[in-house]
Amino acid sequence: MPLRKIVHIDMDAFYASVEQRDDPQLRGKPVIVAWRGNRSVVCAASYEARKFGVRSAMPAIRAERLCPTAVFLPPDFPRYRAVSRQVRDIFRRHTDLIEPLSLDEAYLDVTENKTGLPTATQVARTIREQIRTELQLNASAGVAPNKFLAKIASDWKKPNGLFVIQPEEVDAFLLPLPVGRLPGVGKVTEEKLKGFDVQTIADLRRFDLSALEARFGRYGVRLYELARGVDESKVVPDRPTQSISSEDTFERDVSLAETEPMIRRLSELTWAASRKESRVARTVVLKLKTAEFKILTRSHTPPSPPSSCEELIAIALSLRARVTLEPRQRFRLVGVGLSNLFELQDLSAQPGLFE
Repeated sequence: MPLRKIVHIDMDAFYASVEQRDDPQLRGKPVIVAWRGNRSVVCAASYEARKFGVRSAMPAIRAERLCPTAVFLPPDFPRYRAVSRQVRDIFRRHTDLIEPLSLDEAYLDVTENKTGLPTATQVARTIREQIRTELQLNASAGVAPNKFLAKIASDWKKPNGLFVIQPEEVDAFLLPLPVGRLPGVGKVTEEKLKGFDVQTIADLRRFDLSALEARFGRYGVRLYELARGVDESKVVPDRPTQSISSEDTFERDVSLAETEPMIRRLSELTWAASRKESRVARTVVLKLKTAEFKILTRSHTPPSPPSSCEELIAIALSLRARVTLEPRQRFRLVGVGLSNLFELQDLSAQPGLFE
């Protein structure tokens, strides 16, 4: 199979950068895009705010403590979507193989490009320049032989950077990295790997396929491939999102009553992620994992899609009330999700669903 040329474009601090672009008085100031409230989370933070330790998905109240001089702005998702469409119009000048991940990032397959530029690096450089001159925004880019490596590369010289991984450089780049840089390796998997004395990707490569399969099941195959820089997944244009969710594992097992703060926080994260989609979700899903690793799910499809974060929280908490286990039961994980996504025009064409 011939090597592909993949570019991953990631807009820098996208929501906050749009706000700073559109209001010159905000430029150079720490800007935090978040709803106000004790239980709200940060949707985006400018790089001036990040210097204080503020990060996306952080509780807004903590962000305010870290950066008391920050300017807080409520998110304006219709405006961010409009700018995102302008960015994608620039992408389409170069290739039709575009796979958006969200409003602010996308994969592009430029193995063959429309403009006749000789290298993927020049395509990425041109796209970044067009975004900067036409939209007055910065984007970082990664160029690599596959999607997995291109995504890591785009983060390598953020903000406003370009990093290229040539095929012959894959091992030199990949092997020293911590295993936490691999997609799908969260805190729990990383700790499990450390138990096998695996800290870097070079350590992981010592394990053969059968050993990783025995320890991690089907994901062991993926780990085996990623440790070798292999990712055969193609850039799939316009792949519709099936669901949107956020979940987290508690530091200690908790009772059902103690899950409320986490449900509220995860609902905020899921709601913020859903605003990046052009489609709307009709079904709310609550996921719980017991201390014995049994997974429970409860779902509800209201007459009309949730219209606010507060409504999503209320539905998620009502789903918790439908969990009928004895009070001594403990839980190790909770998740809040949205599924059953529809285009807005499809929803308007089905009035019977909402009467």
